[in-house]
Amino acid sequence: MHSSSSDNKPIIGISMGDPSGIGPEVVVKSIADPAMRARAKFVVYGANGPLTLAADHAGIDPFWYRVPADSSRLTAPINEPVVVRDYIEFGDLLRLPPTPNKHGGNASKRFVEEAILDAGPEASPARRIDAIVTAPISKQAWKLAGYNWPGHTELVAHRTRCRRCCMMFDAPRLKVVLATVHMPLMDIRNVLTIGKVFDPIDLGNQACQALGIESPRIAVCGLNPHAGEGGLLGDEEIRIIGPAVDMAKRAGINASGPWPADTIFSEALAGKFDLVVAMYHDQGLIPLKLLERGQATNWTIGPPMVRTSPDHGTAFNIAGKNHADASSMQAAIDLAIQLAHHTRAQGRLPDGSGQRI
Repeated sequence: MHSSSSDNKPIIGISMGDPSGIGPEVVVKSIADPAMRARAKFVVYGANGPLTLAADHAGIDPFWYRVPADSSRLTAPINEPVVVRDYIEFGDLLRLPPTPNKHGGNASKRFVEEAILDAGPEASPARRIDAIVTAPISKQAWKLAGYNWPGHTELVAHRTRCRRCCMMFDAPRLKVVLATVHMPLMDIRNVLTIGKVFDPIDLGNQACQALGIESPRIAVCGLNPHAGEGGLLGDEEIRIIGPAVDMAKRAGINASGPWPADTIFSEALAGKFDLVVAMYHDQGLIPLKLLERGQATNWTIGPPMVRTSPDHGTAFNIAGKNHADASSMQAAIDLAIQLAHHTRAQGRLPDGSGQRI
C-alpha cells in the first residue's frame, strides 16, 4: 500500500467500522484536516460509498485515492497521503438500515481483520502499516453475522497470540485501565485472580512510561463497596487485589490499593495518581465518560501492535445525519501517531508476552 516514508511519517490504518453507524462520518471528519494529514499517511479499510456520502453531508470534498481491495495495484507501493481500500465485494452498503445487521457485521469484521494482517509481521513492505485505529463496530451485528467475539480487544489479542492484554483509556485528565472487560457483572468474581489484577497494573505502568510518565503512580480499585470494608463486604480485596498490588510493588511499580472506587477517581483528578486500575467495565468507564467524554481514547495494551479507537459506539440513532462528534476519533488517531513514533524510536510497546520489559 505504502512504502516506508522518506519523510518518516507513520502509516496509520483505519478500519471504517460498521457501515450502518457513524464510523464513516467520524473517519472522514477526522482526517479531512490537512494538519492531521501532514502528520501521517493513512490507509482506510472500508467502503467508498459510505465515506463519500459522509463527506457530502459534511460539505467535505473527497480527499482520498480509492483502490479496490482486490486490485493488483496493492502489491506495489502507492504514494498517496490517504488511500481507501474499497471492499466492493460487499455491494451497496448505503442501502443498509441504521441498525445492527448481518451485512454490516460481515463488512466491519473484514475491515478490521485486514488491518490486523497489515500491522503484523507477515505483511509485505508495500502493505505494512504502523498502527490501527478502529472505528466503532456493533457487537450485535457481529453476532448476527456469526462471529462471537465480544469486541475488538479480544479479537486483536487472539490474532496476535497475546498472552496478556488489557483495555486502557487515555484522556487529558484521567487514565484508566480495566482488569476485566466485556463480561457479565455476575461473572467477574469467578474470573478475578491475582494475575488478572496484576496484569493491568504492570501493562498500565509500561503504557504510562510509553506516554512519557517515568514513574507512574497507580491507584488500584477494590471490587466491593468501601473496598470490602476489611472483609465485611466481600473478601476479594484481601484474597486477590491486595496480593496483586503487593506483587506489583515487589516488581518496582509504584502501585497502591485497593482503594474504594467511589473516592479514588476524585483523587486521580486532583493529580495524586497517574492511572487508575478498575476491576470491571462500568467501574472505570462511568467516571471516564462523565468527565472526559469526547476526549478519551481506547488503547489495547499488550499486543505487539498499536491499536486505538474512540471511546464511543456506533450511534445508529444519529448515523447519516452529520451529527457525530469526531473529537474522540481524532484523539485516537493522535495517540496512534504518537505511539507509532514511539515504537519506531524505542522498538517496543507495553509487553503482553508474559515477560516484563
